[in-house]
Amino acid sequence: MVEVAGRPIILHVMDIYHSFGFSEFIVACGYKGMLIKKFFHDLHLMNNDFTVGIGDGEMCLSPTCKLNWRVSVVDTGLSTMTGGRIRRLRDWIGDEPFMVTYSDGVGNVDIGKLVAFHKAHGKLATVTAVQPPARFGNLELAGDKVTDFTEKVQRHETWINGGFFVFEPAVLDYLTGDDEPLEKEPLTQIARDGELMAFRHHGFWHPMDTIRDRDLLENLGARVLPPWMDFENGKAITSTDIPAELISA
Repeated sequence: MVEVAGRPIILHVMDIYHSFGFSEFIVACGYKGMLIKKFFHDLHLMNNDFTVGIGDGEMCLSPTCKLNWRVSVVDTGLSTMTGGRIRRLRDWIGDEPFMVTYSDGVGNVDIGKLVAFHKAHGKLATVTAVQPPARFGNLELAGDKVTDFTEKVQRHETWINGGFFVFEPAVLDYLTGDDEPLEKEPLTQIARDGELMAFRHHGFWHPMDTIRDRDLLENLGARVLPPWMDFENGKAITSTDIPAELISA
């Protein structure tokens, strides 16, 4: 619910999926669940015009919003971990393939290509692999001698879990309890079973783990077309994209 450019980051994530025709969402909430429920309950009012009778409370909605999203907000427990939250959604998900993301990062991931990749390989699970943002200077060493020093380089051989998963229903059988993070035993076992494939995303991706990340996304979100919505020309972030005041010494 942390805001980026005046909107909670979860809405920016939903925008990415909606750009590829997906409009049905399930929000697995726990911490501050009441705040999330109230937000989505009131979202149709905030996105449309209305007339209200102050005396009797009668309301007439004048639709102006073109979004056709259908959002289910499900309480999955205050302390439930990521794997447990998905497990608790079994009855909501049904027997169809489904997508999962954390809603704490954004990227111009081509969801259409992601889904097509998943269908083509025939395995149970797909994770979107991304290259981590360049945060630190790089030292090239030969023994104890520094042979090169490069500021904040992108290590292109490094790939991390960027979220944006596609799962077959059988993945739910790997989830055994509320206290189980998706990223620990479930995904580890799926990988050991040879059922986890990686969709490599070379474009823009950035998490929101720190205040610095929030400030960076806030700045980028103020653009007419934020980089996570630029599916034609989006690229990985570089130092030239980062405002000087956000670059740490």
